[in-house]
Amino acid sequence: MDKRFPIEDQIEMLATALRGRVVTPAATDYDALRAVATDNFDRRPAALIRVANAADVAAVVNFARATDLPLAIRSGGHSTAGYSSIDHGLVIDLRALDGIEIDVLARTAWVGSGLTAGAVTRAVEQHGLIVGFGDAGTVGVGGLTLGGGVGYLVRKHGLTIDSLLAAEVVTADGDIVIADAGSHPDLFWAIRGGGGNFGVVTRLQFRLHPLQFFYGGPLVLPATAEVIAAYVAAAEAAPETLSTIGNVMPLPPVPFVPAEMHGRLALVAMLAYSGERDGAEAALAPFRALAAPIADLVGEAPYSSMYAMDPPPEVRASVAIRSRYVTRFGTAEAAALLAALEASDAPMKLGQLRPLGGAYGRVPADATAFGHRDGRLLVAFMAMYADRSHAAGHERWAIDAMAGLRPGAQSPAYVNFLAQEGALGLAAAYPAATWQRLREIKRRYDPENLFRLNQNIPPAA
Repeated sequence: MDKRFPIEDQIEMLATALRGRVVTPAATDYDALRAVATDNFDRRPAALIRVANAADVAAVVNFARATDLPLAIRSGGHSTAGYSSIDHGLVIDLRALDGIEIDVLARTAWVGSGLTAGAVTRAVEQHGLIVGFGDAGTVGVGGLTLGGGVGYLVRKHGLTIDSLLAAEVVTADGDIVIADAGSHPDLFWAIRGGGGNFGVVTRLQFRLHPLQFFYGGPLVLPATAEVIAAYVAAAEAAPETLSTIGNVMPLPPVPFVPAEMHGRLALVAMLAYSGERDGAEAALAPFRALAAPIADLVGEAPYSSMYAMDPPPEVRASVAIRSRYVTRFGTAEAAALLAALEASDAPMKLGQLRPLGGAYGRVPADATAFGHRDGRLLVAFMAMYADRSHAAGHERWAIDAMAGLRPGAQSPAYVNFLAQEGALGLAAAYPAATWQRLREIKRRYDPENLFRLNQNIPPAA
């Protein structure tokens, strides 16, 4: 690339070679398109490239390499550390990669990485099929999958990456490859948990699972230490056909919650049963026996109903988050969680509990780059707020809240929930042997660390 020309002129020349659209600060919709899911970050890229296919991605990767412009990759835009955009650089915006090809007989689907979890779920459930993503339908499947994917089917079908069969990847050299168990197996291993360090994933092929019956929804319970601890114990004792994510949070003013409970802490247990119809009530009974419910909306429904309470995409807030796996969670830990939430002055705050086990734990630790298969319980603290000037205080709260559960300095972490935690966070996310293998694969596929705007794995020396 001839660097004698202004970068704006070079970007205009790039636009003529693409099927997709190049959005610069001069475009009337630039501000709307550059916005990401969380309001912490207000980045102003030199251009957003709304790529139309993998060839567009390859052209932009080659352009970024030639111009030395920093490159960010955006799917759903939910990066907790703000890596979905960049000031003065290029953003490959994958949202237009929204195709989906479902093979009902083979129970597989090729999915564009710009699709959201909710969109894919609604498409495949029409055929009595499902694939497990996370707990929010607005999250892009690209970023969620590459980090692991812990959701409402984690005990029955494992992580999202455990249903991943193949991926179309654009490498740092601009090559377009299919990575699967037989082709580029090292790359396929690395992208299952290693994030976006190794290339731009443009399509994903998932194994789909039959789902003939689903019974789920929110069960709202009093937030006492005893109830919260008993909820975790019930989740661990439940059949693998039941997965759950619990949120201890102030109740919003929604119609199914009594007015006197609005704004008060409660346990919102999202329960997801995907077994035989005649086993549903027995699986749910221990949870309903924990306490007299404030609200019980658990029942037969489409699986996509689990995303019904997602806020609309235009509702944005700044977020502070810290998370770790914990090995012990009883009444004392539940009391510490409640005390931490009471200490936060954020308009919305929550302590989230994701009980694991089942299929999640049966995958060998070295089978993918997601190494913490012995994790018992993933705990996260989040504060959502509007005034960015208060960011430091909310960050300190999240750090202290997590430390209050005594997880230990080297407690494992889930890479998709890491904030800007540097080397210590990455060391918590990847066991030493996994980390070294990832660095070796990074050296082969991205030796110059072009893909560095992520929870970065540097190439081995």
